[in-house]
Amino acid sequence: MKKYSMIFLIIGIAVLILITQKLLLPLVYDVAKSDAFLVASNDQGSQMPISNSMTELAFTHCNNHIKSELGSDATVTPSNKPLNAWSLGNYQYVINGEISIISASNTSTKKYACRITYENGDDLTGSADFKNWSIEGIDGIDGI
Repeated sequence: MKKYSMIFLIIGIAVLILITQKLLLPLVYDVAKSDAFLVASNDQGSQMPISNSMTELAFTHCNNHIKSELGSDATVTPSNKPLNAWSLGNYQYVINGEISIISASNTSTKKYACRITYENGDDLTGSADFKNWSIEGIDGIDGI
C-alpha cells in the first residue's frame, strides 16, 4: 500500500480540482448572476460622485455626528459642502468631507470619509431625522 500512496495522493488532488472546476464554480457563478442578491430600491448606486438631497442630508448627519463625538472641548467647523459624495445604492452613502477642529492646544483641518446608511428605504419622509440613519464608520479623524 505504501508503494501506491503517492499515486493515490495525485489522483485525489486531480479529482478535487476537477470537481471544483466543473461543479462548484459553475454553481457559484449561476448564483452570483441570479437575482438572489438583488435589492429592489429606487436609489441606484453610482461610481461617479453625485450631489442630491440625500447626499446633503448624509453630509449634515456625518458632520453632526463628528461634532457630538468630539464633544465641547473642541470647536468643530465643517465645510459648506462635501468634497465628494457617492451613492452605493439602497440608500448607502460615502461622504468625503473636510472639517476644521480648533482646540486649546492646536488648530487643524482634517479630511474624512464617512459611510452612512438611511434605514427607512424608499420612505424618505423621515430622512431629516438622525434616528433613521446609521453611521457605519468614519475614517480620517482620530478619536472617533
